[in-house]
Amino acid sequence: MNKLWHSRPVVAAIVAAVSIVSVHAEETSPNAVIVTATRTAQTADETLASVTVITREDIERRQAQSIADLLRGEPGLAITNNGGAGKATSISVRGTESDHVLVLIDGVKIGSATLGTAQFQDIPMDQIERIEIVRGPRSSLYGSEAIGGVIQIFTRRGGGAVKPYFSLGGGSHETYDAAAGVSGGGERGWFNVSASHFGTQGINACDGKPSPGGAGCFTIEPDKDGYRNTAGHLRSGYRFGNGVEVDLNWLHGEGDNQFDGGSTNNSKTLQEVIGGKVRVAPGGPWLGTLSLGRNRDEGDNFKNGDFFSRFNTKRESASFQNDFAVGTTQLLTFAADYQGDRIASTTNYPVTSRNNKGFLGQYQGGFGAHNLEASARRDDNEQFGGHDTYSAAWGVDFGEGLRLMLSHGTAFKAPTFNELYFPGFGNPNLQPEESKSAEIGLRGKPGWGRWSVNAFQTEVDNLIAFDAAINAAANVESARLRGAEAKIGSRFADWDIDTGLAWLDPENRATGSNNGKVLPRRAQRALRLDADRRVGRFRAGATLRAEGHRYDDVANTRRLGGYATVDLRGEYAFARDWSLRARIANLLDKDYETAAFFNQEGRSYFFTVRYQPSTAE
Repeated sequence: MNKLWHSRPVVAAIVAAVSIVSVHAEETSPNAVIVTATRTAQTADETLASVTVITREDIERRQAQSIADLLRGEPGLAITNNGGAGKATSISVRGTESDHVLVLIDGVKIGSATLGTAQFQDIPMDQIERIEIVRGPRSSLYGSEAIGGVIQIFTRRGGGAVKPYFSLGGGSHETYDAAAGVSGGGERGWFNVSASHFGTQGINACDGKPSPGGAGCFTIEPDKDGYRNTAGHLRSGYRFGNGVEVDLNWLHGEGDNQFDGGSTNNSKTLQEVIGGKVRVAPGGPWLGTLSLGRNRDEGDNFKNGDFFSRFNTKRESASFQNDFAVGTTQLLTFAADYQGDRIASTTNYPVTSRNNKGFLGQYQGGFGAHNLEASARRDDNEQFGGHDTYSAAWGVDFGEGLRLMLSHGTAFKAPTFNELYFPGFGNPNLQPEESKSAEIGLRGKPGWGRWSVNAFQTEVDNLIAFDAAINAAANVESARLRGAEAKIGSRFADWDIDTGLAWLDPENRATGSNNGKVLPRRAQRALRLDADRRVGRFRAGATLRAEGHRYDDVANTRRLGGYATVDLRGEYAFARDWSLRARIANLLDKDYETAAFFNQEGRSYFFTVRYQPSTAE
């Protein structure tokens, strides 16, 4: 359990560990707090889940231009991209489907109600403060979608003295990126206001084949497919002296995406997240949190400039969470959640809205070297009725940073509106997908660095796939996902080294000829190695990513070869608060695909001038 609870009275434990710590840790130690693992404040060392935290410093150091670029190669994550910057990007966790990942921005659940996935390619990097990845089932805390895990994105928060910042960059394929903002707020308040614009001429997204007998994008359009995104962001809050804290956030991005497609080849998109949170800690063993949010995911699609279709979805959410300290080492959490999905589309959906209500309870306790977590949740879905999920975890500390962890949990995923009603595919008789998972983990922090090893098995039933027998989607598949992940971080010869390894056995358990086959678009081996060194005003680094082969189809007849890429980066601080950065991506110009027929960018260059005032006094 949180070590703060072993050394402070009840009031300090709740107010400081759950409320104030969650405020100040974002300012001073972004690695210290994980809020998505248990919906309460924990440090990364104390959580019983497999968690990765990527901070703003990591984003700047790696010079990442997209979430896919940032997360590719992280243990347990598989990323599929359909043709370069701005193109459809999906992320699966531990071999689960891409719509089995719950995605939050500042605590607000996002994603398309029709597709069932978050549009990662349209989330601007310049507005991100940190990303937390929690692997394993979390439906007992969050409800539908969290079969594989949770990805929570936190936007820039601000605080302290008023400081402007900006960056300007350009590179290969006529790519450019400009961002500017200002942050501040003093000791009790915080604010960040920023704007960004990204654009690229792009590459030829797809080498497809037209119908009949089409493949990939079902067309031949050997042109460059560009992308533009303009975004604005505001986050602000204040901590009052009476124990009340208010936090507001707004993120708005508009994209213009060109791609190759048989029916459409251009889309204009909108991603907007609005949220608000009020925390009340009146000076007793109780902390109450009220959260409200709304996500708009909208897209207009065109073919050679002519309007073709519109898919607008809206997701509204509300939550009231209550945390009660019991003694100094135990915490009870009770919460009620609401989610409402709405659709407005040129495609006829017989049902265009649904609501879900969730109720959960969670216990966290510390008993000497032992730590326990247990949670249970009941979801009442307007279409599918009640659904129960649970999870339990146990950890024991052996001293000197060594911890053993065991966990077990269940999860579910409600069918999307496309799976239920899309013409020519949907089936209104679908049932939710269900899973059960078990995991064992061991991690340590010896004097030379840090390491962790996790092994897991997940069984998913009622997987939704197209059934040719009924010419529609059906609950026809099941899968068994086994795997192991390892991370090692250390400092060697003045170099900071981080290594991630992953092994996955994603077996199709469906009846018929595909039984025992490997689930598509999942590499069974993956490696990521980051090395960075700072010498005076200079900083240099490199990233090696390697993935084994994968299959693009359920029958395992279309094999995509494995690949390895190398990125180089450098930075020179030529004046106080000013730096010049350079990056070479895919140094060896490797030709590879993560989805058949969809191209990935070859060797490319990017240069950035950045102004960022130091946080030091």
